[in-house]
Amino acid sequence: MARIAHILAILLFSISINAQNLDSLDQYISKAVIDWNVPGLAVSIVKDGKVVLSKGYGVKEMGKTEKVDQNTLFAIASNTKAFIATSLGILVEQKKLNWDDPVQKFLPYFALYDSYVSANTTVKDLLCHKVGLGTFSGDVIWYKSNFSPEEVLKRAKYLPQAYPFRAGYGYTNLMFLAAGEVIQKVSGKSWFDFIKENIGNHIGMNRTIYSTNDLTKMGNFATPHKSTYSQLKPIPWTNWDNMGAAGGILSSADDMAKWMLLNLAGGTLATKTVIHPSIYDELWSLQNSNKITVAERERAPSTNFNGYGLGWVLQDLGGHLMVSHGGGYDGMYSQVMMVPNQKLGVTILSNSMTGISSALSRHIVERYLKLPYKDRSKSGLENELSYQKSRKVIIDKKKEAQIKGTKPSELSFLLGKYFDPMYGEVIIKSTDGKNLQMLFPHAPALSATLKHFHYDTYEIVWNEEHAWYDYGTVQFVFDNEHKSVTSIQFDVPNEDIFFEEIKAKKID
Repeated sequence: MARIAHILAILLFSISINAQNLDSLDQYISKAVIDWNVPGLAVSIVKDGKVVLSKGYGVKEMGKTEKVDQNTLFAIASNTKAFIATSLGILVEQKKLNWDDPVQKFLPYFALYDSYVSANTTVKDLLCHKVGLGTFSGDVIWYKSNFSPEEVLKRAKYLPQAYPFRAGYGYTNLMFLAAGEVIQKVSGKSWFDFIKENIGNHIGMNRTIYSTNDLTKMGNFATPHKSTYSQLKPIPWTNWDNMGAAGGILSSADDMAKWMLLNLAGGTLATKTVIHPSIYDELWSLQNSNKITVAERERAPSTNFNGYGLGWVLQDLGGHLMVSHGGGYDGMYSQVMMVPNQKLGVTILSNSMTGISSALSRHIVERYLKLPYKDRSKSGLENELSYQKSRKVIIDKKKEAQIKGTKPSELSFLLGKYFDPMYGEVIIKSTDGKNLQMLFPHAPALSATLKHFHYDTYEIVWNEEHAWYDYGTVQFVFDNEHKSVTSIQFDVPNEDIFFEEIKAKKID
């Protein structure tokens, strides 16, 4: 009896300590929401096959009172990529394709910057960011456009090579678009129907949707917020259907807890095998490694390798494999972190474009792993404020470069259609003979008024608010004799949507 009493006392002490730690984390998260001045977020933590926390913090929209809860929907953005990679793994297990099958076997139109690369890019290559395209290259094609995924992909052949094929790293959404199209071609189902039928329905992800068009029907969803130099303001939802396979899923803390539990259990829940364990041999094996500098090792001595598997970021943390991914959507950031050998997983969904989700996730994981204490919220916030300040400095310098007192060329020189085979048409017109408008026929939401800046450069005054950028200019380039305009050049400072890739030449 004494022995039993002793064991019970140890167990009760352990439970009280765990509850105490969880309460401490809960207070830490609540304080971080206030410190970062963000509207809200949702958190789920799973450990040893159980959900230990699934909770909302803050509000769905800044200035309003409706609270975030564990069922509130957020965009998970690029955390969709793991679902796509897993789906292709299921098709491999079903022997409907092989990882090393060429993409052109399923998508004959698939083409990149080089015929050899186009013919030899495999299904696996699509999922680990090593085809030779630069990070975020080509995102300007799909962003707010009415191009279908196939139309977007057919334009990818015009994108420049950034590094040798399979010998570098460039984070590319377009290749996950291609992966989604492969799923549809092989299975006969859309990528989202395939995920629902083969993953979501099996584990009860009943609040997860695949298009912003379904938000109103589902209800209980957060509002996106744009970050502008440390200030946040609500913005409308942006439809990402044409790039959904790279980042279109919307989910809740509760549903993401189910997804983590499935992965941490090796694909099996309640004796039902949803994902064959062998699939993880590929998903969680390093496919593309990143260099870690001496400075980075000093900042994070517990990390010795970092790279990409298939749809997942892989690194070591305190001697443990950490499987993770972030997501960035117009007005929302998310983070998933899992430590498989500890059966530990954390998801944070936020309705702000700040680093709070990654900072808090890292903090929670480090606490569970009992690594040396670092206040990740504090350091993350310092980095965030520094980043926002640096963005403002870049914009301010460009504005300060304006040369006062210059005059533009006659409007008649500038009006007309401009064409880029990668992007399509851009139209410059004037309805009153004085002011210029810039239209994107395939992306009407990008329309803007042009305000003279200096010489033949104009500031772009967007008709709508955009999450990733504000200030920008477009320059009208003349021939050497300055008799006619030959092209336009964009300068829209941001790190995600590269208007500079649009090399539009005047065609009339």
